[in-house]
Amino acid sequence: MKLLARTTQIVLIALCVGLSGTLLISNSAQDTQKVFELRIYTATPGNLEKLHTRFRDHTLRIFEKHGMRVMGFWSPTAEQDRDSQLIYVLEHSSRAAADAAWNAFGADPEWRSVSEASNADGPILDSVERHYMVATDYSPLQYSSFGDCYGSLPVSYIEQCCSSNS
Repeated sequence: MKLLARTTQIVLIALCVGLSGTLLISNSAQDTQKVFELRIYTATPGNLEKLHTRFRDHTLRIFEKHGMRVMGFWSPTAEQDRDSQLIYVLEHSSRAAADAAWNAFGADPEWRSVSEASNADGPILDSVERHYMVATDYSPLQYSSFGDCYGSLPVSYIEQCCSSNS
């Protein structure tokens, strides 16, 4: 459990660093290298649980069908955001792959049906904010995919992370 918590901390730090480095990366570089997509959803008042249910019961499966790899989901701790926002990160092999996956997802008949049903009583989403990011050359994400956990990380890095959490 401590290892999972530490892994989550490392990923969040790496994502923050990657986000600030994104301003320096050209779009052409993003088209040919792995990109991470940070998405922040703000639900309409009273609808955050409906959004969680839609992801839990449908969206994750449909993402997988279109090759969209979810790195994780987070809920904000700030009082003004915790009852309205959902934050998640996707990993894509390239920006072009991300665009293709989103196009296929949006056209998927199952997704259209799920979206229509979840919005039957009115829209559950107020806004979507998204940022594409690339990992810095010193990011742990350069060594391993999140889904592989510590798979290819250097042993010294793993020892440092694990020993500081003991």
